[in-house]
Amino acid sequence: METEAGFDAGVWRRLSEELSLTGLCIPEAYGGSGFGVTELGIAMEEMGRSLYPSPFFASAILAAKTIEYCASEDEKIRLLPTIASGEKIATLALMESSGSVDLGDVHMQASGSEFQLNGEKKFVLDGCIADLILVVARTRSGLSVFLVDSAAPGVKKSLLNVIDPTRKIATIEFTNTPATLLGVEGAAETGLLKMLDVAYIALANESVGGARRLFEDTLEYTKLRRQFGRTIASFQVIKHRMTDYLLAVELAKSAAYFAATAHDEGASDISMLASLAKAGASETYLQAAIDSIQLHGGIGFTWENNTHLWFKRAKSSEVFLGDPAWHRSRMIAEMVKEQAA
Repeated sequence: METEAGFDAGVWRRLSEELSLTGLCIPEAYGGSGFGVTELGIAMEEMGRSLYPSPFFASAILAAKTIEYCASEDEKIRLLPTIASGEKIATLALMESSGSVDLGDVHMQASGSEFQLNGEKKFVLDGCIADLILVVARTRSGLSVFLVDSAAPGVKKSLLNVIDPTRKIATIEFTNTPATLLGVEGAAETGLLKMLDVAYIALANESVGGARRLFEDTLEYTKLRRQFGRTIASFQVIKHRMTDYLLAVELAKSAAYFAATAHDEGASDISMLASLAKAGASETYLQAAIDSIQLHGGIGFTWENNTHLWFKRAKSSEVFLGDPAWHRSRMIAEMVKEQAA
């Protein structure tokens, strides 16, 4: 967490080589394990539970799914095996100065017959350590995805000082940077929307893992902390609060699990379910962190107790890839669209 890279290279090798987790959700034809979003959700839940700092979300989900849904067959064969094996770390540069995840807010232009990028991308997850950068930009034909080598000329990466030390965020500037078009020019929107649905569900499951860990740690602490000659877990007000706590976590978990299963079953309303899961899980995670700090008492506010790290991850996850209000608006729009169809 405190290193510049933000992850342990030895653990990353074990994760990719021994457990094959970096290829978990990549089709077998491209060097992955071929599992679905349900299995990906299980892995993300455990990573959220342990607050594991790594480029997994950026590389194995954002970048890998963008290539799978937007690139040509030859490009998938060339790029995905290196990501599945953990040999290459990739990331997605989507958001700009507004911080919006809405594809309509992408304004960066790719110009020239051999495509050059000029402009700035904000909030790029693991942008400073990625070997490959997938950049979403516009051409005369529409929204497109471009592949940029991190060492390409005109690329300037800056690590942002953000609230969550376990997740590295960067700003990347492009100045006449040569870029390679992936897939069909102007035809990336559909693939990017599919990728984002997977990302929302994965982030929801990660948030559920963190919320569940906070609940369990808080429950154990209330059984240890004593006041007036008895543990605070024996007080009725604490019992009621912990019951509400558990109910909120289980509801968020059900929504996240249901969205993952629905995705694998090809549900038509997956975009609505993905936003429902993301909105609910991120709010539950943040409230769980707040409750956990309060129920830990004085020690909950100290650096010696790790609860503050889960709080910071919860706060960053709440707004990353769209805050709850944005996702509820999207959910309603998807419901209206479904009813109209």
